[in-house]
Amino acid sequence: NQQLAVRPEPVEGLVQSFPRTLRTAILLAAMAGLTGAAVAQALVDPTRPPGALADMGGGAAAGGPVLQSVMLSPGRKVAVISGETVVLGGRYGEARLVSVTETEAVLKNGAETTVLKLYPQVEKRPAGRPESGSAEKRATKK
Repeated sequence: NQQLAVRPEPVEGLVQSFPRTLRTAILLAAMAGLTGAAVAQALVDPTRPPGALADMGGGAAAGGPVLQSVMLSPGRKVAVISGETVVLGGRYGEARLVSVTETEAVLKNGAETTVLKLYPQVEKRPAGRPESGSAEKRATKK
């Protein structure tokens, strides 16, 4: 019977036994992995809902109501305000929901009116007139 004896090799000098290019490649791969993790932590999730964007400081005052969603149909208009579903004419706290459009909801509490915007950080402006060489003009010449 032959018995195999396993003898541990000395670990000292193991890294030095690798060729210099292999050691450099391992070092660069390790550094790239570390910097990639640091960069990934700074990225913002593009799939976050609009309400989460408002939490980042782009909209309503701290602690105020936030318009998160609107649902419009021919027979019903609904706004989701700070997690609460409110139908047109319904109440949110002391205020009444008096108007709902695609981009905003209006709350009225006595003489006070509060306009909540779905995307408070977006400023909507009318489009300018097309320039003289625009695609629209070229299309009409055909």
